[in-house]
Amino acid sequence: VQLQASGGGLVQAGGSLRLSCTASGRAFSSNTMAWFRQAPGKEREFVAAITRIGSNFDYADSVKGRFTISRDNTKNTVYLQMNGLKPEDTAVYHCAAKVGSYSVSASAFDAWGQGTQVTVSS
Repeated sequence: VQLQASGGGLVQAGGSLRLSCTASGRAFSSNTMAWFRQAPGKEREFVAAITRIGSNFDYADSVKGRFTISRDNTKNTVYLQMNGLKPEDTAVYHCAAKVGSYSVSASAFDAWGQGTQVTVSS
C-alpha cells in the first residue's frame, strides 16, 4: 500500500491542524491505520491508531483529549485532527498501515507515508 500524508504546517500554540493520509494499492478497509511522529533528535513515537472499521482507537497519553483519529473507508483516507497544539507537538508526522491483528507497535506496521511537518510556535 502507498500512503500520502498532507496537512502539516506552521501554527501557533493553541491552534489546530488536520492531517490527512490517503492510501492506494491495497484494500484500505483491511488495514489498521496509525499516526506516528518523530521530532529532531528524538525517537519515533506512537500518536494514535484506529481499527479497520473505525470502531476502536488508541492514543498516546500526551495527545489524549486534544487529538482525534478518524477514517473514511470510502475515501481511503485516515485523518488526525489536532487541537490545542503545543510546541512539543512539533515533529514530522507519519501515517502507517498494517494488515492482520491490531497493534500500536511501530515495528508491526509494514507501510509508511513520507511524513508531513508540523511546527508549533510558542
